[in-house]
Amino acid sequence: MSDPLPTLETARLLLRPPAPEDFDAWAEFCADAEAHRFLGGALDRATAWRNICMVTGAWTVRGFSFFSVIEKASGRWIGRVGPWHPEGWPGTEVAYGLAKHVWGKGYAHESASAAIGWAFNHLGWTEVVHCIDPANAPSQRVATRLGAHILRKARLPAPLHWEVDVWGQTRAAWLERNGR
Repeated sequence: MSDPLPTLETARLLLRPPAPEDFDAWAEFCADAEAHRFLGGALDRATAWRNICMVTGAWTVRGFSFFSVIEKASGRWIGRVGPWHPEGWPGTEVAYGLAKHVWGKGYAHESASAAIGWAFNHLGWTEVVHCIDPANAPSQRVATRLGAHILRKARLPAPLHWEVDVWGQTRAAWLERNGR
């Protein structure tokens, strides 16, 4: 019997594995060219379906994946954040991507902090990275606020193939910074 899937809670957010009722908002997020500029580009609805199924399937295959981020006050799906480490990935990543209408509210930092803590404490990771396009200044600011710094450059595996800056920190540095 497998462990139940986790749910994380912050002051303003609920993080839980994706559910069928998330798909419409997920597809909207994927279709937004600005929100997906550094995530491989906008996706049509059919490709967004395959994307959410891939993420959901990773929970079974890996035991972890992106969480759906739910704004507690409204109950709305506002993004996806969480541990990500597909085959060939340049490290154990906690990635974050939020819908444009919630940018600037601190939700990326809040949700990523919860996911990083979970990855270190429950997955036993010793390093968390963030693969960030060198032109993505907003994501770099979130990474800096999380305590990460540039560790190296890497090329993402097929079919992506683009170069990223790998930002990150060790479990020890996270624990020291966050007192956990």
